[in-house]
Amino acid sequence: MSTVDSFGAKSTLTVGSTDYEIFRIDTVAGHEKLPFSLKVLLENLLRTEDGANVTKEQIEALGSWDPTAEPDTEIQFTPARVVMQDFTGVPCIVDLATMREAVTALGGDPNKINPLSPAEMVIDHSVIADLFGSENALERNVEIEYERNGERYQFLRWGQSAFDDFKVVPPGTGIVHQVNIEHLAKVIYDRSVDGVLRAYPDTCVGTDSHTTMVNGLGVLGWGVGGIEAEAAMLGQPVSMLIPRVVGFKLSGEIPAGVTATDVVLTITDMLRKHGVVGKFVEFYGEGVASVPLANRATIGNMSPEFGSTAAMFPIDDVTLEYLRLTGRDEQTVALVEAYAKEQKLWHDADRELAFSEYMELDLSTVVPSIAGPKRPQDRILPLRGEVAVREGHPQLRRRRDLGLRRRPRGRRHVPGLGPRFGPRPRARARHRDRGARLVGSPRERLQPGARHHAGGPVVPARQWRGHSGSHHLVHEHLEPLGHDRGRPPRQERR
Repeated sequence: MSTVDSFGAKSTLTVGSTDYEIFRIDTVAGHEKLPFSLKVLLENLLRTEDGANVTKEQIEALGSWDPTAEPDTEIQFTPARVVMQDFTGVPCIVDLATMREAVTALGGDPNKINPLSPAEMVIDHSVIADLFGSENALERNVEIEYERNGERYQFLRWGQSAFDDFKVVPPGTGIVHQVNIEHLAKVIYDRSVDGVLRAYPDTCVGTDSHTTMVNGLGVLGWGVGGIEAEAAMLGQPVSMLIPRVVGFKLSGEIPAGVTATDVVLTITDMLRKHGVVGKFVEFYGEGVASVPLANRATIGNMSPEFGSTAAMFPIDDVTLEYLRLTGRDEQTVALVEAYAKEQKLWHDADRELAFSEYMELDLSTVVPSIAGPKRPQDRILPLRGEVAVREGHPQLRRRRDLGLRRRPRGRRHVPGLGPRFGPRPRARARHRDRGARLVGSPRERLQPGARHHAGGPVVPARQWRGHSGSHHLVHEHLEPLGHDRGRPPRQERR
């Protein structure tokens, strides 16, 4: 609760017939050049200024933010709410219940122990699917879950009724991130403080690393540990340095046939190469309007994979459309639009903002790709096409190093695993040596047991392995591809 207003930021915003108390960020010098995410932090400091934890100097430092400087100024960020999944959320409620028990033992009022920031817990991580493939699988799984963990749900039901500003989302509703963006997130939060209805940007911390999925909705938030989440519930601000912000400009439109996964893997690949650990990433530019909210949420969800603290999209018409799609009432949508435009949080592609670092992507150049077989955040481009050649696809490099101009018959290409040797079922009889150009003199080629490879010398028969009636060259400098299929090697002919 703010007790100091050094900048005279307190004002009133009227939406429809409702008045909201707001703290205007345009009262701080330098606000107009700040990125979207730092404007959210600036409003947070103005609203929570108390002269002790949040001081006038912190607000001035944020207003005069130097994009090129290394982070060195510490601020106290107070999230609007806390989102928890059940693995780490249940212990937090146990701690609150223990505190109440201790206060009661000391003769105090246990009702004074309450979350000071609204807290919401979604039961999803511990849920087990016992049944599947039947019409009543969902209902039966929920029933079994309640039977198996009845004591836990009795405790959580008590906690929801005993504590103020604490809600539990029951199992079978959805995963925490889905529930967060579809139901819990307000984009602009409204809450009664000392009898006055106040509006401010929705922010959150969550006990899951992928809490950043809500960044796609224009909500600043990230994952924290259980101890930090519990401290935030009890009103303790999150101590952090004013971060560097990477501006990621988007232009063009996503072409037909390109999925959200393709866009996400492309952006993730670029950000990992650039290096964004400990930084905010913020998307801007004319291309932002063409990115659906599902894609935005997926990009935000990958923030832990490329290492940024948050990956923000600003508030715009796409945000409003999603709020209507998910059943928010018109007063909520109107508040989001009016507040964002009043506080200069509405996305304007023509507005010049200052960033610490700059990146750019033309969405029309994104091509279909798949996730890497070892790390999901990596991507593998199509084997063929100019894009694969330009990017230096590893399979193309290997074929080039071997001197191959085309794929020999009998070699099968397995997506994600590369070429695999061995005849196709219908080509066993015609498979031998097709597609390989013979080298050497006729006399050398007629030697018994000799086989030849494009671009290489004559190889003795002992360096050949046969499988399924065919022969394949095994180079001494290459590891076998593991295509034996459990069969013993063919006996050498004499």
